[in-house]
Amino acid sequence: MAKYVCNICGWVYDPKFGDPDSGIAPGTAFEDIPDDWLCPACGVTKKEFTKIG
Repeated sequence: MAKYVCNICGWVYDPKFGDPDSGIAPGTAFEDIPDDWLCPACGVTKKEFTKIG
């Protein structure tokens, strides 16, 4: 599964870890995160993320 980086603040979503503080379990692909999820560091939407590998 690919990692994604926030274009605004540089925070990296790694599916290996998920985002448990936001209710996203480890192993969750970025594509499977709800569209209303926000970057935990700066609060922007998924549209502001770019795939990095």
